[in-house]
Amino acid sequence: MEQTAKIYVAGHTGLFGSALVRALEKRGFANIVTRTHADLDLTDGADTMAFFKTERPDYVFVAAAKVGGIQANNLYMADFAMENLLITCNVLRAAHEVGVKKLLYLGSSCIYPREADQPVKEEYLLTGLPEPTNEGYAVAKIAGVRMCDYYKRQYNDDFISCIPANVYGENDNFDSQNSHVIPALLQRFHQAKKERAPYIEIWGTGSAEREFMYIDDGADACLYVMEHYNGPRTINIGMGRTTSIRELAEQIRKVVGYEGEIRYDTTKPDGMPRRLLESSKITNLGWAPRIELADGLEKTYRWYLNKLADKEDRVRKEIDMNKDDKVFVGGLE
Repeated sequence: MEQTAKIYVAGHTGLFGSALVRALEKRGFANIVTRTHADLDLTDGADTMAFFKTERPDYVFVAAAKVGGIQANNLYMADFAMENLLITCNVLRAAHEVGVKKLLYLGSSCIYPREADQPVKEEYLLTGLPEPTNEGYAVAKIAGVRMCDYYKRQYNDDFISCIPANVYGENDNFDSQNSHVIPALLQRFHQAKKERAPYIEIWGTGSAEREFMYIDDGADACLYVMEHYNGPRTINIGMGRTTSIRELAEQIRKVVGYEGEIRYDTTKPDGMPRRLLESSKITNLGWAPRIELADGLEKTYRWYLNKLADKEDRVRKEIDMNKDDKVFVGGLE
């Protein structure tokens, strides 16, 4: 990508989108176009097309998506399917119409078949059914990945896609109802330490294995793919190794400094025993992750603490501002 190129990052306020903006700025790209959801609703086809015709970006990263945890995905499957399909269709159509030089669409590892062999290769896509609880979201993201292939095949558009492993890090979602495993555990261990709780309980046996990649590595990989890959099919982005939930919990305990006990509720399910992407395609292109899990957890926890401190500071300022306010009731002070 040329340093002067106009680059549109769709979904720049989210975990992946914000990391992409940081990575682009770090590399000296200054002409970065962003819009908040309030300024541009990508589910609106007319507004999306008008934006693209006005801005005419050279390159596009599609990180915009409606995302949530297992419960939200399961309860609001129609919403997750519809909103993500609309975003995908509107952005890809508009990018095609204005003739962007290259587009990168971000998929998700959950779109692969639930029963796929491990590690999961790119060609396993659509060879089986995805996890039932997030099928609506998965179907929409599968459509995006395959539509990049279709635009390339039919129109020779340089539309590509990638499928990252589970990402975590700065700007992650720490909502107690919708967060993924790393922010959820960081928050719970922090709260347990603060309250001096004697133990913390985790669902399952702790034996399930997942692949965790720090978000800055994920963004770096996306930029690398944008500049070095134009294959006809999607490309996996991963660490090449897994970590068990038990190992993850011990590392988070160490990072947070929690000294209580960790208990496992073995009456609860583990989920898939193992999920690992086969990432040799990007490795063979010359890219490799740099941030180990321990370092990534430290960075994430530090960001979380700073976020909490900022929130507490805002609350204190609001209290100070209202301390001397006078309240009048019925004409009396």
